[in-house]
Amino acid sequence: MKRIVVFCGSSAGHDPVYMEQATLLGAALAKKNLTLVYGGAKVGLMGAVADGTLNAGGSVIGVLPHFLQQKELAHEGLTELILVDTMHERKTKMNELCDGVIALPGGFGTMEELFEMLTWGQLGLHKKPIGLLNVNGFYDALVELSKTMTSHGFLKAENRDMLLCSNDISDLLQQMEQYQPPAHSKWITPAQS
Repeated sequence: MKRIVVFCGSSAGHDPVYMEQATLLGAALAKKNLTLVYGGAKVGLMGAVADGTLNAGGSVIGVLPHFLQQKELAHEGLTELILVDTMHERKTKMNELCDGVIALPGGFGTMEELFEMLTWGQLGLHKKPIGLLNVNGFYDALVELSKTMTSHGFLKAENRDMLLCSNDISDLLQQMEQYQPPAHSKWITPAQS
């Protein structure tokens, strides 16, 4: 892994631990010489993870739609800022640039980005590790939901296990480094992908 995309909230959340952990994640990526790829904004957890990386001497690539730049949300101190026209282009570019995915806490946008990457992995369109940094138990309910999906027959256990989870940054990065994707993707054989 050389580049990690981090999906996270543009808000800070109510508990200061969210901003603290976002900053620490950014610093941990820099220390491991991993480039941060993220949504390019200066606000909330997005700004904290970028600042954490930059302040620790790391590289940060932001991918931001023009309409959000016009709202003056762009982080001004990034290594590189890539401007795109749509949210779809943003996700596509972030996927192209990354070797792994981490989701910090966030709202609907974070969930949408996370689930699209999980779906693409399930379909065999990529083999990247996908991790949840489970700050303050934020993702406990999602982990339980994934188990419910499996027990009710809507998600195979091997696909559920694609979703790595830890409340510890070092442990999560280690899980990602050791990740082995499912042997078989849903519906797509290697010859078709």
